[in-house]
Amino acid sequence: MRKIGTQALLMLLTWMSVHFVLAPRVSAQSSSGEPELFRRASEAMRRGDLNTAGEGFEAATKQSPAFAPAHFNLGLVREEQGQFEEAITSLQKALSLKPGMHGANLFLGIAYYRTNRFEQAIAAVKKETTAYPKDASAWMWQGLIQLAMDRPEDAAMALDKAASLAPNNVDILYHRGQAHLLVSKDSYVRMFKVDPNSWRVHQVLAQANSQAERPMDAIAEYLEAIKLVPTQPGLHEELGSEYSSAAKPVEAEAAFRRELEIDPHNALARYKLGVLAIAQGDGANAKALIEAALKENPGLRHTGYNLGRAEMLLGEDENAVRYFQQATKTETDPDVLQQAWFQLGIVYRRLHRMPEAQEAIATFQRLKNEQAEKSQEQMKRLKARQDSEVAPPSETGANPE
Repeated sequence: MRKIGTQALLMLLTWMSVHFVLAPRVSAQSSSGEPELFRRASEAMRRGDLNTAGEGFEAATKQSPAFAPAHFNLGLVREEQGQFEEAITSLQKALSLKPGMHGANLFLGIAYYRTNRFEQAIAAVKKETTAYPKDASAWMWQGLIQLAMDRPEDAAMALDKAASLAPNNVDILYHRGQAHLLVSKDSYVRMFKVDPNSWRVHQVLAQANSQAERPMDAIAEYLEAIKLVPTQPGLHEELGSEYSSAAKPVEAEAAFRRELEIDPHNALARYKLGVLAIAQGDGANAKALIEAALKENPGLRHTGYNLGRAEMLLGEDENAVRYFQQATKTETDPDVLQQAWFQLGIVYRRLHRMPEAQEAIATFQRLKNEQAEKSQEQMKRLKARQDSEVAPPSETGANPE
């Protein structure tokens, strides 16, 4: 069971107080039907004076017991104060007076969640998502409650919906990632139980070793998988990548070529053969392989940088400049971006374009220094947390794949 922290709840409460309390209040300032006590309490809530706001809303509910917004706002204040039972009572009263009031079922569900009454919590929040299907916060909370109930697949669906409505919300993205990780974990556990000798099990173990930067262990698992399904598309390409990581270019090339025998349309295997050709100084073969791979898959990464490297080997420096310039504008990997500027500086020197060469090298050095500063800050934070499981940052200079 996993529950959201208090800080996230307070942030949502603040957001909701603006959207569900203060905005309606502003539009109703001239309305004679709005109780004065409610208006003053809303001003206190705007200031963050919860004690005064709570007293005011409580007085407003006694003065105008049929005024649903007073009960709703009182529920919000009590929830933010951690008085969840009082919040539940107030929110239930608001809903009895105004069924389907926007936000009431959501905060009722949150209050139930905070008191570990998950069945009641999910029932309330589902009413909110049904009534207001475009409310990203409601979908997020539906997913969080389902995570607490150990229902990761349901949680993932709800959080996917939340992310579609608010694609840049960091909290939603974080919890969505957690849900999908749990779904993946459950799938793998089930897979191990069903058939521990399956080639898929060896593939998963190989991928785990790869992510942990243990290429030799990954290679061993891929070889076991290939023994069981020697013509399975994709396995030799993944094996070749691990051979490259282990600095075994001959074995890597053989694996990539075998992959292309099995699947001639595997653009990634063809592309990685091109990268190997660059490392071997074979510019013509590298260019041909990379361009052929791009015809199969135009979305391959680092193509501008690698084509620039191939053109340099061929002595086509003007073409190399064009590709490196492209890479400096489109590359998102900081290490490759640095190398693109560095190689661009070298080509400019070969073309005797010295001012541009100096500018490119200066940009490379600036980016390198900035990354070094960020790495130092990161290492300081890691040391402060005494985290011994994080590897230090790698050095600039490796050929990208």
